[in-house]
Amino acid sequence: MAIPSLDELTLLHNIVCHAVADPKRIQIMYALHEQPRNVTALSEALSSPQPTISRHLTILRERSLVVAERSGTSVTYRLADPRIIDVLDTMRQMLRESFARRTSAIE
Repeated sequence: MAIPSLDELTLLHNIVCHAVADPKRIQIMYALHEQPRNVTALSEALSSPQPTISRHLTILRERSLVVAERSGTSVTYRLADPRIIDVLDTMRQMLRESFARRTSAIE
């Protein structure tokens, strides 16, 4: 595989990396992976104020990681591409393995 161009990596950083730079946004994506939800349901599931959830959803929507579907007065959010959870899970696994290596090196 060829080395990605700097332009492509800059886009990746500005769009995806910025979106996952906040733990609350990652929690929102995991919650939406379980099932589509509205802001109230997300707020309750994550024990977080609605304005906070709405602010994070705006960022995730702007970066096309979640989509909003309006039905009357209700807006339901879902992941635009569930593969983002695979990426996050891989990163979490790498983190666990890194901690395990550090722990075994100390022992």
